[in-house]
Amino acid sequence: MPHDPFTGLTEFLAVADARSFTAAAASLGVTPTAVSQTIRALEKRLGMPLFVRTTRRVALTEAGAALFHRIRPAAADIADAFDMLEDFRDRPLGHLRLTVPRMAVPVIVTPLMPRFRQAYPDISVEISVDDAAIDITERGFDAGIRIGEAIEKDMIAMRLTPDITWTVVGSPGYFARHGRPATPEDLTRHQAIRYRYPTSGVIYRWEFERAGRDFSVDAPGSVMVNDFLLLLELAEAGLGLAYLPDISVGEAVAAGRLERALQAFLPTSPGLFAYFPARSQAQPKLRVFLDMASTLLRRKG
Repeated sequence: MPHDPFTGLTEFLAVADARSFTAAAASLGVTPTAVSQTIRALEKRLGMPLFVRTTRRVALTEAGAALFHRIRPAAADIADAFDMLEDFRDRPLGHLRLTVPRMAVPVIVTPLMPRFRQAYPDISVEISVDDAAIDITERGFDAGIRIGEAIEKDMIAMRLTPDITWTVVGSPGYFARHGRPATPEDLTRHQAIRYRYPTSGVIYRWEFERAGRDFSVDAPGSVMVNDFLLLLELAEAGLGLAYLPDISVGEAVAAGRLERALQAFLPTSPGLFAYFPARSQAQPKLRVFLDMASTLLRRKG
């Protein structure tokens, strides 16, 4: 097995700095014998002596001095690098990468980011908006936000919002032209804007409940999208009915651009959760983001 080229260099630098095996051993927390054996092994590997030893002093040989002057700055740089890592452990800084679904943008991202950047200017943030299922470890994200039921079981999940109520919406113009469905079965006589999952390609069936029983309807329609924001915009434009999380349509309903339907039949699903690998939880940059998001949503709730 090839030798590790760094083996023995810590002991070499300690002896060269202290000019004493005893003092070097004390600084390293080992015995003088252990230091001496490590230096002898290093000298044997290099094929030359690095120190001149007498009963009264230790001095560097010419080769030892040359080695010392070359590696001492590098050792100082390595020590500085470890000191820098202490900042990452103890202080919120660095680059935070997040993947979020479109429905989380107006609810979490937009209201949170100005406050977060003001509070933590040493953290740069990269947000990828994507409704697809994402392997955050493989893609290099620190954390993701998704509906709870879509999160892998090996991730730590932290609730951000209450359970989500789904809703069927249409524009006032659409309802004026086509009427309003009274039951989910009436959807067969309407035009739906359909949603195809980006990852699996599955077309979403609209889910309902009646008298404690869950059922789904494959609402017909001639327009299909794979983006929640586009789905919302097309519904506002009057192209058909849309099935969306209520948190995504509140502003459009309040402004009169959309109206709800079939409210008595609509179920809830787990809310939005942040999820991340266990090791990421210790990162200050992620902890402060999650703390601020949780605080903001509690106040809104």
